[in-house]
Amino acid sequence: MRLNQNTMLLGKKVVLVPYTSEHVPSRYHEWMKSEELQRLTASEPLTLEQEYAMQHSWREDADKCTFIVLDAEKWQAQPGATEESCMVGDVNLFLTDLEDTTLGEIEVMIAEPSCRGKGLGTEAVLAMLSYGGDPPTDSE
Repeated sequence: MRLNQNTMLLGKKVVLVPYTSEHVPSRYHEWMKSEELQRLTASEPLTLEQEYAMQHSWREDADKCTFIVLDAEKWQAQPGATEESCMVGDVNLFLTDLEDTTLGEIEVMIAEPSCRGKGLGTEAVLAMLSYGGDPPTDSE
């Protein structure tokens, strides 16, 4: 979904940034090679080219909104830190009825095992619920 392409959501524990092609090779593709994550997310292994195509399609699909979850502590503590170095997972909003944008589902993946159980997923979901409940328009 292009609606969030210029949106950053700041929380206490997480920063949510739009999922871009720059995130694919550095961390995302590596995460998705994990058999555990494939099982937990009901995903199939993809080639790097397929992962790029998936990222592109998710950006273009009107019924999907994806943010990469960054560890806010790392993001703020390391001046000049890249998004890729602070990535811990992703959060997705799927609209289940484009006629009624109040219907949807949210999923979160904290891919970095060392970041699980710290409330990052909870905060990411709450931020997405808030964002999805009243998304900005292109003119905002």
